[in-house]
Amino acid sequence: MALDYMTLDVLRLSHPAWRLLRAQHAPFIAGFLHRVFIVPNVRVLPQADLEEMLEDELFALREQLGDEELFPGSARSYLNEWAENEKGWLRKFYPSGTDEPHFDLMPATEKALTWLEGLTERTFVGTESRLLVLFDLLRQMSEGSQTDPQVRIEELEKRRAEIDEEIARVADGDLPLLDETALKDRFQQFLQMARELLGDFREVEQNFRSLDRRVRERIALWEGGKGELLEEIMGERDAIAESDQGRSFRAFWDFLMSQTRQEEFSRMLDGVLLLDPVRELRPDARLHRVHYDWLEAGEHTQKMVAQLSEQLRRFLDDQAWLENRRIMTILRDIETHALAVRDDAPRGWFAQMEEPWASIELPLERPLYRPPHRPVIRDIELEEGEADIDTEALFSQVVVDRRELIATIRRELREQDQVTLGEVIARHPLRQGLAELVAYLHVAAEWPQRVVDDEDQQEVSWELAEGGMRRAKLPRIILMKS
Repeated sequence: MALDYMTLDVLRLSHPAWRLLRAQHAPFIAGFLHRVFIVPNVRVLPQADLEEMLEDELFALREQLGDEELFPGSARSYLNEWAENEKGWLRKFYPSGTDEPHFDLMPATEKALTWLEGLTERTFVGTESRLLVLFDLLRQMSEGSQTDPQVRIEELEKRRAEIDEEIARVADGDLPLLDETALKDRFQQFLQMARELLGDFREVEQNFRSLDRRVRERIALWEGGKGELLEEIMGERDAIAESDQGRSFRAFWDFLMSQTRQEEFSRMLDGVLLLDPVRELRPDARLHRVHYDWLEAGEHTQKMVAQLSEQLRRFLDDQAWLENRRIMTILRDIETHALAVRDDAPRGWFAQMEEPWASIELPLERPLYRPPHRPVIRDIELEEGEADIDTEALFSQVVVDRRELIATIRRELREQDQVTLGEVIARHPLRQGLAELVAYLHVAAEWPQRVVDDEDQQEVSWELAEGGMRRAKLPRIILMKS
């Protein structure tokens, strides 16, 4: 895009990110949204929680600046103002199954906050890691587009020779290690790309959300046939899914959903965060689960695709119901007219039918008979194979009955109005270990009346079959009678 005067003037007036930077209370708005959404990597917040945090922020600023009239509005009015179309900094919506509004950052707002983060002076600016990333990307593109097999074989052999040489050096005791500067450089590059990746998810989700909105508008105003509308909508959805952005997201999602990749990523990340140079940078504790944040962000995008499919299915159901209703109306009109003329049949031609005609097919138009291929079965004696497979895993499966866990909680609630999950487990010890604990947490997450206190921790323990004890700390989960 060319940054000429007219283009920049339009962006200055219309783009939400630029409007945020030009806002009267831009430091207050950007600081609050960055602290609430970006720092803890929170995707969605209910209005009650966000309103409470904003009230605390307003009270602290008024006390600090000594001006009660500096921010005259209430927290709810500010949130509604930021979610208006004129501002477009927050998205206000109602998730399915709840009547409480929720808020999420818009992609343009995250871009503005990321740009503001880049304005601060960094104590350490690494360039080596970015150069290595660029070099590796160029090599991947060069090798990935090479069509000559001989050239690719030569590149692979060259790489194998380098690996063999490195193995020989390590075997001789020569272990080249990264110094502290190189470790800090690469870690900052990893941290920056991890944050940018989370921002990319919001933009992909916004694209599918815009498509869903256009689909709803077309369905509401459509007067043609179903086939034409479906062809138009599915063509646009395929255009997004088959675009560079859509295919890149699908490849990333398939890569991240691999259990092996997740375990390998967790193992390497935990090892890197224990290094002394990395610990000196004081990374955020949430970095331990950044790949799970990616999964959560990707799940929001997948839900938007599922919502689009649900909207199309609902449209087809409504159209089928309307067509069936029209057919029944036509049939009842025919019956009514038939009964009206039963005693006084009209004279002359009452109904006409086209003259029947025969469909002629010439013999030579039909394909000739082709005998089927008979399989050739060799007359050999089958040998019984042998395989050294441990079948113990087939008999050691753990199945947790969720209905039994629900019944246990309900028995506890018969004698009292509320009970914590830790108390339930203490009175009914875990018999199937961690699997049963996870099932309890799943039941508690779906319980109609529950309260979760993250500040108060409870400890539960269970005994292993081979001996020994295991302990886990859980937030205080209070289950109440519904």
